[in-house]
Amino acid sequence: MRRVLWLIFMLISIANADDKKTNDSIFVNGKIYAGGANAGSASRPTAIAVRDGRVISIGSDAEIRKMAGPSASVIDLHGQFVMPGFNDAHAHLATGGFEKMNVNLIGSTSLAEMQSRIAERVKKAAPGEWIVGRGWDHTKWPGRTLPTRQDIDKVTGDHPAMFGRVDGHIAVANSAALRSAGITKQTASPSGAAIDHDSSGEPTGILREDAAMALVRDKVPPASPAQHRKAMELALEDAARSGITSAQDNSDWEDYLALEQIQREGKLTLRVSEWLPFGQSVENLKKMRDHHPHGDHMLHSTMLKGYMDGSLGSRTAALLAPYSDDPKNSGLPRFSQEQLNQMVRERAAEGFQIGFHAIGDRGVEMALDAFEQAVSSKQPNDLRFRIEHDQVVQPDQVPRYKKLGVIASVQPNHLLTDMNWAEERIGKERAKSSYPWASFLNGGVPLAFGTDYPVEPIAPFRGLYAAVTRKNEAGTGEYYPEQKLSIEQAIAAYTTGSAYAEFAEKEKGTLAPGMLADFVVLDRDITAIPAHEILKTEVLRTVVGGKTVYEAK
Repeated sequence: MRRVLWLIFMLISIANADDKKTNDSIFVNGKIYAGGANAGSASRPTAIAVRDGRVISIGSDAEIRKMAGPSASVIDLHGQFVMPGFNDAHAHLATGGFEKMNVNLIGSTSLAEMQSRIAERVKKAAPGEWIVGRGWDHTKWPGRTLPTRQDIDKVTGDHPAMFGRVDGHIAVANSAALRSAGITKQTASPSGAAIDHDSSGEPTGILREDAAMALVRDKVPPASPAQHRKAMELALEDAARSGITSAQDNSDWEDYLALEQIQREGKLTLRVSEWLPFGQSVENLKKMRDHHPHGDHMLHSTMLKGYMDGSLGSRTAALLAPYSDDPKNSGLPRFSQEQLNQMVRERAAEGFQIGFHAIGDRGVEMALDAFEQAVSSKQPNDLRFRIEHDQVVQPDQVPRYKKLGVIASVQPNHLLTDMNWAEERIGKERAKSSYPWASFLNGGVPLAFGTDYPVEPIAPFRGLYAAVTRKNEAGTGEYYPEQKLSIEQAIAAYTTGSAYAEFAEKEKGTLAPGMLADFVVLDRDITAIPAHEILKTEVLRTVVGGKTVYEAK
């Protein structure tokens, strides 16, 4: 209703002040894909008029130019493709920034390369300084063997060190770090986590899941406020150059405070919906929710993020049946069902949206069971529960998503990596219904796309390509193509679907009068090119609230 009243006011203002023509800006000479109900239109508008950060009109160049007063900015789009800005429904912004500041192991093709990158940082480190980083992926190495503390000791010496796997669900710590944390052969694995041991009972250095990694992480000196800010600034730059105008973020409270500072200085270039930690007490969560105005379209907190399990790559995703390539292992669920149900009930009663990381089908089942008992307890109707990742899903679970109104928040770019080994992990039968994007849409389940940045790059084009092809980037391998989407469906999941997932479908996701003026200009029409060319797409301009926050040189 508020947006309708605003739109009526704006239209009246335009009619009554036609001679004043006080538009903030107009964008002309484009090929505009407006999204929403107009996505399939054969004829496309070419121009957009913006005032006070919102679209006030969209149409032909001639129509929009008539609305421009002498002080209006006129931006020529040079005939390029324009679409609603991408809304990344699942990102870890601060982690992405810190990855650039610490030892970046993304893309390392072997243990030797990982060691070489670490050694370079050690050369510059002060005596006794902690060496940290993330991004290694042993499934891309010859032999696919996990690193050990001894492997890290060879290049770190007396420096305590810990390095997270690309998915964040495993880390390897060196001997000095294990000593700092007091981890020995007698140390028991925490609940919902694991400390790996070798044949003699000594810790290997591999720590699985957060409760185990925290034993070492808590010994690392905390980042300063300046470092939190720098990490966020680096992530904001990544988002802007990738055409991301909104992100739903899972960063720490200190990072959220850094964003507030950036916003106060008028330098925030991305709309951020920040998630809060599900495990915090209800009272703390209410204080955190009330800390920043919820109606702020640039920055506010949204859902509670919790974890059901780990990842397939780490074999910690919780499965209903054992791993096909590790028959004694079914993964690591984080909660008992009884504990989970109680926590969901309490938080839903306070009106919190809840989203759970669940990659394995057991994790999915636990989340659905908890949501179902909350709904049956007559909690508020429109909580829009979410499951993040949704990778191993049984066919009979999809109707439960629909019945409970659960949003499937997925990251299709993960398939580009996972398809190399996913079938080994779960076998052919489970693989047939894995990464089930078409099944979700066909079953009436809301679908939202994200990247899981920095587990994968924040650029959305890899995800679009994966969604419409189910092929690797070389185009040589294909993974159960019956789950492919059309390009229009994929774009919708990255725009209107993501907006719905954060209760913002009346504000963004399409380009229409009254909507926020968030859009991106691309070097090609991604709706009309061969699928493999989507990967080559370049962002020419990113616009948030009518203001250009990135322009290609």
